[in-house]
Amino acid sequence: MTKSDIRGVCSPEQAVSARAGKVSRRSFLATAAAGAALSMPTVRRAVAEEKVLYVNTWGGAWEESAKDALFTPFTRDTGIEIRTVAPVSFAKLAAQVRTGVYEFDVTTLGVAELGRANQAKLIAAPEKSILDPAKLWPGAVVLDGVASHAFGNVMAYRNEKFPAPGLQSWADFWDTQKFPGSRCLQRYAGRVIPIALLADGVAPDKLFPLDLDRAFKSLDKIKPHIRVWWSQGPQSQQLLRDGEVDAIGMWNTQVQRLVEAKAPITVSWNQAVVDVAYWAVARGTPRSENAWRFVNYAVQPEPLAKFSVKNDYGPMNPEAFKFIPEDKAKQLPTWPENFKNSIVLDPAKMLPQIDEFSKRFDQWIAS
Repeated sequence: MTKSDIRGVCSPEQAVSARAGKVSRRSFLATAAAGAALSMPTVRRAVAEEKVLYVNTWGGAWEESAKDALFTPFTRDTGIEIRTVAPVSFAKLAAQVRTGVYEFDVTTLGVAELGRANQAKLIAAPEKSILDPAKLWPGAVVLDGVASHAFGNVMAYRNEKFPAPGLQSWADFWDTQKFPGSRCLQRYAGRVIPIALLADGVAPDKLFPLDLDRAFKSLDKIKPHIRVWWSQGPQSQQLLRDGEVDAIGMWNTQVQRLVEAKAPITVSWNQAVVDVAYWAVARGTPRSENAWRFVNYAVQPEPLAKFSVKNDYGPMNPEAFKFIPEDKAKQLPTWPENFKNSIVLDPAKMLPQIDEFSKRFDQWIAS
């Protein structure tokens, strides 16, 4: 509880009267304490409800999948009830740590958000007595986030426009002389800039730090051929399905629906840019023990496999593939045959440049 919390429960008139001696110190403090208690229901609830955990989710189908694969089994095994808060909000995470009032205890963060959260000291280091990084797979814990699942930013295109062998790389995607047709990319700097560098011939192991001048020169080349900069996953699916664009960079989770519907498209896993989702525990939450018990459960092979399959995510725990049928596993971004030619976005390597390239991308796309 902060001093500002106490000030906030007294009216301005009370505060003036107190300073003027019109209200006794005892009555003033009693009023403040009572008001402060009322202003912090979340913290008091945390003490009273030790068998409760609040998880920040993306809502919708994502949350339904998580309930089925993760939340309900966790509650069944531990007796800890999970209540959800949606959508995922970096701003709320930051506010919680600043005010000490926690709306949620666990959240899921992408690459860029994890880097920012770690830098701002908004998330807690793993509690080793519950989740020991040394006992997980290599690279499981990054910047205090625990890698859970991944999705790929893959290239897909219409078969009638580009017959076999079609587009083989991002360089082909950029080559509108050899492969004429409309293009489409996501309006998201953190994924498009690495793709632009790969298209310009940068080797995957030389991608970081990102050469921004080279990236934007590469983007200048493709910009006249971009019919749409998509911003919502279903939008990208519709654009390719209806033939409004000939080639597109999109999430594997969206393109999989078209594959299952036998749409006349080809998906290339070569040079897929892979985003990883990390579980993170809010720094200072009074329910940290329950939080780490949940995170430890969520990355175990069997529940993670079930959650991943429901959403076409790639499980980051390699042991999860033991619980996924091979025909399905081959459609996921972390399946070894898909993963070996992919580029995984690294929050630690991207963090120093995030603010710069995000601002520059916004200016570039508006120009």
